[in-house]
Amino acid sequence: MKLFSQRKGLKPSAATLQLDSMDAGLRSRLWDVVSETYWLDRESDNFTHYRNGDLLQLVRTIWHRYFKRPVDTISDDFRPCLADLRSYFFNCEWNEVYDFLEFLAKVEPTQRSQTEFTEACNQVLEQELSAYRFIGSEIVPISSHEETEAIEQALQISGKLTPIGLHFERAVALFADRKKPDYRNSIKESISAVEAICRLIGSNPKATLGDAIKQLESRVSIHPALKDAFGKLYGYTSDADGIRHSLLDESKLRPEDAKYMLVSCAAFVNYLVAKSAEVGITF
Repeated sequence: MKLFSQRKGLKPSAATLQLDSMDAGLRSRLWDVVSETYWLDRESDNFTHYRNGDLLQLVRTIWHRYFKRPVDTISDDFRPCLADLRSYFFNCEWNEVYDFLEFLAKVEPTQRSQTEFTEACNQVLEQELSAYRFIGSEIVPISSHEETEAIEQALQISGKLTPIGLHFERAVALFADRKKPDYRNSIKESISAVEAICRLIGSNPKATLGDAIKQLESRVSIHPALKDAFGKLYGYTSDADGIRHSLLDESKLRPEDAKYMLVSCAAFVNYLVAKSAEVGITF
């Protein structure tokens, strides 16, 4: 949202995505989300002591698993702990802020709190032009709402499709690893998810993706252009310079390659699930 001074050109506004940095506004607003989710709703009376066992357990988990500090250094008064947490958050590197947010999302004991937390973070990340979003409990470099929605939908599939969701979870984790991203294997997991659902639809658990895609038309109504596109995609991931059969040219794989495959494969899986439902195929 641009205010008066920014619209008049009297004050600069953020014009580029925050990819390898984090400005003070983004950091501050993310801290507010953390505070409102984990501290402010759980304590009262100026945090003079721990009233809520969940909060004490969360602090112990942060000290033991994230900071790797002895838990017997935790004060009985929450205020010094809060000061330590705040100091870390506002002084650590930009990528460590995302590490901390991910950690909280993964250790939070209730799914409801996790969902509220990641959704609130995503709202701030979008408004402050961060190049990252929560997908599940992982922060990944995807900025489009439509892309995020496609992957989220694919992650939530269940029943017989659960293994497909697991492929996407792994693809996201490999893609999102900020220390050592593995784009090659992220792409492999994405295409494996497509292969798995095509095998299910075609009732041929041993079919290659190429064969399974050819068999789709006999069971679901799929646009020929989409079938051809993913047939060619299979060819790319299987040729001498591709993903599955060779480690050659691995250095040429870029984040945009893995992102494209993740989003495209998630959207295609969602499409096939919907098309299968239309003809009465259940999983």
